[in-house]
Formats: sequence, C-alpha cells, structure tokens
Amino acid sequence: MQLDDIDSHSLRVVRAIADTGSITRAAEALGYSQPAISQHLRRLEARVGMPVVSRAGRGVRLTEAGRVLARHAKTVTTALDAAAGELADLRGLRTGRVRLAGFPSASSSLVPSLLSSMESSHPGVRITYLEAEPPEAVAAVRERSADLAITFGYPGDRVDAHRESAKGLAVVPLWRDEMLVALRDDDPLARARSVDLAGLADAAWIGGCPRCRGHLLELADACGYEPRIAYETDNFVAVLRMVAEGVGVALLPSLAVASAGAVPGVVLRPTANRDHRTINLVAAAGSDAVPAIAATAAALIDLDGARWGLAGL
Repeated sequence: MQLDDIDSHSLRVVRAIADTGSITRAAEALGYSQPAISQHLRRLEARVGMPVVSRAGRGVRLTEAGRVLARHAKTVTTALDAAAGELADLRGLRTGRVRLAGFPSASSSLVPSLLSSMESSHPGVRITYLEAEPPEAVAAVRERSADLAITFGYPGDRVDAHRESAKGLAVVPLWRDEMLVALRDDDPLARARSVDLAGLADAAWIGGCPRCRGHLLELADACGYEPRIAYETDNFVAVLRMVAEGVGVALLPSLAVASAGAVPGVVLRPTANRDHRTINLVAAAGSDAVPAIAATAAALIDLDGARWGLAGL
C-alpha cells in the first residue's frame, strides 16, 4: 500500500465515524448520504487491505486499522483545513508577502506612494524593500530573492540590464523619464527653452550615478566631445547645490530632480534631443498568478507618474 492510496475524504469519513460512533451520524455530520459513506469505506478498505469498521449491534466500531487512521486523521485534516484557509487568505489578499527592489530615486518617490496605496487597499499584504541599481535589481528577480523590481534603462545604452540578463523575465515599460540639464540661473544657456549638449563641450560636469554618467558620456560622444567630469556624487541634492554654487553643470533625470526637491539658483531645461530614460517594472514570468504580487504590480502601474515629472508611454 502506498501513502497516496489514502485520500483526505476517506480520513474525514473515518474521523467522523470515530467522533459519532455511527455511519448514519457520520453521514449527517459530513453532509453525505449513508450509501455514499458506506461506498467510501469499501474503497478505503480495498486500498488498505484490511477492514476499517466492524458491526457492533446496530452501530459500528473502528477496527485496529480504523483506530490508526482515526488517530492520524485529526492531524492530517486539521493541517489540510489550515492550508485551505491560508490559500483562501492569499486569494482574497488578506495575507501575502512581496519582495520589492528599486533604485535610489524611486525610493523617495514611487516606493512611498506604492506602499501607502497597498497599505490602504490590501493591509494584509506585507512588502519588504531592497534598494538596488537596475543590474542588481534584475539579478535579484532572476535569482528569486525579489519578486518585483523597479528599474530604469536608457535608449541605446550599451550596458542595459534589460537585455541579456533579463531574458525570460517580464519587463513592462511604465513611464518616460525626461533628462534635464541643471544650470546656474545666470548661465546664458538658462534663457533657452532647451539645451543642445553640443554647447556644453567646455563645461565642467558634475556626474551623478554610474549609469547616469555612462549615459552622459554616450550623449557627449554623439556630440563629438568627451565631457570633463570635475566632480562625482550619487547624492542628487549635492549635485544641485554644486550647480547652484556655479562649480559645474549636470544632467539629471526628472525623477531624481523631483526626489531632491527644488534648489534656489538652479534652472532645469530639457535637452534639445529630448533625451530620456524609461522606468520599468521587472517580474519573473508567471508571477502575475500570485495574487499579492499581481496586486502590487497593478498598484505601481496605477500610480500617477506625472507627480514626479514622468510621462506615460
């Protein structure tokens, strides 16, 4: 006899007979007919190769084999009922866990709004958050140490985390994040509606995050020069304050500017080519079948990106 010869319905029948001492009362307790219970018992006895009940006057009593099954039935059926209850909670989003990863400027803009939205609509879903740049965030989803990742990518980027490393994952573009040139307000170029990067060949640049610096190098290369990066910092507030002090110019995405807040003395202008990056949602294929993950992804997609200068795609 194999363990899978004993099904949960048979265990429930044996437990009900043990509790009630009667096939008739067991049928009433389980909502079955008496013939259905008798048929269940015959199939069970055929599977285990031993009688499970024996006649005792007008009633029945469990045999030794029946008592063994009854002793284990309570543990097994209680565990199954608990599992069914937990699954129902997951389906109803009364519980669940989602591991989210995102890049720094999303941490102070998109992520707080997402957490607030989920707390309001699905308070039973627990979200944990890991801050990571796109390559690490994509790797986390691939390695199943994160369920969802908020990432960004630049058009034509030679080192794009959404190419080879994201194969087999679901990558959903969400918003267009426009690149802005940060200038001191007395810079002659600040009077223009947009800035041609070719006109900044002689400027001192303040480099932002590594991927942003890489994008600046590619844009400048297309204009025929290599930018002189005088200072480097991942702190967007520091970048803008340096610009305000006149020590250099910078190229920053709108989301980073919104995260840092306005800095007096700094003017922000789009590039003449309307350079931008794309904000993406990355997930493992098939993860939308997990209710908590699907709800979190939907809540992120529903955020109003315009609050942070993002444009819909």
